[in-house]
Amino acid sequence: MNLTGGIVLFASLWFLTLFVVMPIGQRSQADAGEVVLGTHEGAPAGVPWRRKLALTTAITALMWAAIAYVIFSGTITRADIANLDQLIR
Repeated sequence: MNLTGGIVLFASLWFLTLFVVMPIGQRSQADAGEVVLGTHEGAPAGVPWRRKLALTTAITALMWAAIAYVIFSGTITRADIANLDQLIR
């Protein structure tokens, strides 16, 4: 894995993790009792963006480190991946 591959892997994992983390602990405006005029009752109320972005980055860094370890240690090689179809046959 080169620098560009590492950055692309981190960015892909980061956005996937963000979409998983975003709804965790989310309250709607109806739950908060503060419905803003012109918005739907189910719209989010008071999103703690800094906390969610920090959590997303921390989780992504752990996942990226685990994947980078597997790639750099040689635990799984390209030959292993090329021979995966042998398991099915």
